[in-house]
Amino acid sequence: MAKRPPVPPFTRETATQKVRLAEDAWNSRDPEKVALAYTTDTRWRNRSEFLNGRDEVVEFLRRKWSRELEYRLIKELWAVEGNHIAVRFAYECHDDAGNWFRSYGNENWEFDDDGLMRVRLASINDLPILESERKYHWPLGRRPDDHPGLSELGL
Repeated sequence: MAKRPPVPPFTRETATQKVRLAEDAWNSRDPEKVALAYTTDTRWRNRSEFLNGRDEVVEFLRRKWSRELEYRLIKELWAVEGNHIAVRFAYECHDDAGNWFRSYGNENWEFDDDGLMRVRLASINDLPILESERKYHWPLGRRPDDHPGLSELGL
């Protein structure tokens, strides 16, 4: 299996790079591409759902992005030590009825020596918002480098 740099042990700089790579992948909304960042036997807790292995991750992401339309995500490094990274994030999306949401959360990540994520534990809360309250307006895909992050947006 190929390495996924940066690899642990992480510095603040390399952890920040890893967080941005994860954000970029998730903003692609490509389940197969996203899943390649995880070990084949990855373990997840996402809200109240427990996943084991890449195949379950791919299925989960397909379901997620079929419901969460116009999904845009920003992640920010919270803490780092060794092969562990903690992030906070917020994403915006709408459902098929046009109801907008901003979802806030925290993730704890554990990586193997090759830089693949072995464990992902996510706690997430959803806030209904009006379309006029949206803060993420870039075209679908990667967040532009000049777009504010969570701290700059006051989130």
